[in-house]
Amino acid sequence: MDKFTLGIIAFPILFLMMALRIPIGLSMLIVGCSGTILIAGWLPILSQVKTSAWHLFSNYSLSVIPLFLLMGNFAGKAGMSEALFKFTGACLGHRKGGVAMAAIGACAGFGAICGSSLATAATMGKVALPELRRLGYSGALSTGTLAAGGTLGILIPPSVILIIYSILTEQNIAKMFLAAFIPGILAALGYILAIALYVRFVKDSGPTKARIGWKERFSLFRNIWQIILIFIVMIGGIYLGWFTPTEGGAIGAGGAGIIAMLSKNFKLNDLIDVIESTAVTSAMIFLVLLGAEFFNSFIALTQLPNQLGEIALKNNLSPFLIVACILILYLFLGCLMDSLAMILLTIPVFFPLIMNLDFGMTAEETAIWFGILTLIVVEVGLITPPVGLNVFIINKMAGDVSISETFKGVLPFLVSDIIRVVVLFLFPGITLFLLKIF
Repeated sequence: MDKFTLGIIAFPILFLMMALRIPIGLSMLIVGCSGTILIAGWLPILSQVKTSAWHLFSNYSLSVIPLFLLMGNFAGKAGMSEALFKFTGACLGHRKGGVAMAAIGACAGFGAICGSSLATAATMGKVALPELRRLGYSGALSTGTLAAGGTLGILIPPSVILIIYSILTEQNIAKMFLAAFIPGILAALGYILAIALYVRFVKDSGPTKARIGWKERFSLFRNIWQIILIFIVMIGGIYLGWFTPTEGGAIGAGGAGIIAMLSKNFKLNDLIDVIESTAVTSAMIFLVLLGAEFFNSFIALTQLPNQLGEIALKNNLSPFLIVACILILYLFLGCLMDSLAMILLTIPVFFPLIMNLDFGMTAEETAIWFGILTLIVVEVGLITPPVGLNVFIINKMAGDVSISETFKGVLPFLVSDIIRVVVLFLFPGITLFLLKIF
């Protein structure tokens, strides 16, 4: 069997192993090691086992992941999600569907601190779902809103997936963060617009509540100014060159930790939970990255990316057509697997292909534009049936809402996502706008 065919066969084998519930990191490790042995024998893989873990985990950029996870865990324990939801609810709750819009705003704010879509969905679900149901919001709209709102955590900086993409493709993390801002804001605004249209077409799905005065709004704002300050200092410091993304993560984690520890409800057990949760999640991500290291080395040996590039160039396929096909493939993969698995499995194959194509942009601009598009489509996978991890998390928390009703509730948000992808695909300058200013 030739190397190219072996590379192609590796993917269905990997998908089968994941379907059998073998952890993604272990699956990639097994397939990568087995493939390398078949191509090059035992000695190269033994040498790689000896050096890869040290080479990977000594990467300074990886230290930013546990720091951002720690910051998100502190933020959750400090009640920042609840404070954000109460403030946005006070500002928007008197409008039709306003509390659902407030939930989107709170998800965007908490996602900017947390950096994880699943954590954003789970945390905001605990805070916002009871209030939405108490006010009489339909099961479809309340669960669909929170499932979609949780996906904002994957794009709005700081995002763990964004960091992993930057490391895999050797891009500047700060520039990736900057490029994600406008698409992230467009995502939040698009979701709010989707809610506004939904409540007008589906009667009684999004009732209003009494208007809250400015005095009470200001009182609620005093509970969230620390969150805003952390975000401005952390992100602003990175872009102004005061510190690196890793140092920014440390400042953010330290600031969130101080706020949490000064909170009246924060106990010693909460501190232990925060540290344990951060350690477990970091270990899981690092194990997946180690498996990806072996799998990516195997894919490089098969010359699969290079041959795919040659096929595309030989047939004179339009570069934009190739990107469109890749994005459509991501939509289908999102129905079957989680976002981290998609990034780690496909980027080593697709990224070299994309970098060999001419889009009329510099190599760095192409890498950043493609990365943002990829992350948006991966984000869509979190609310796409039949998997939709965010959908299942929120639906399980709701208890009395059927899964079909929740998927019905996310449809307006899926339409918003698809429109956003098309706009950013057709107009790369929107994504790259802030990069050209700064």
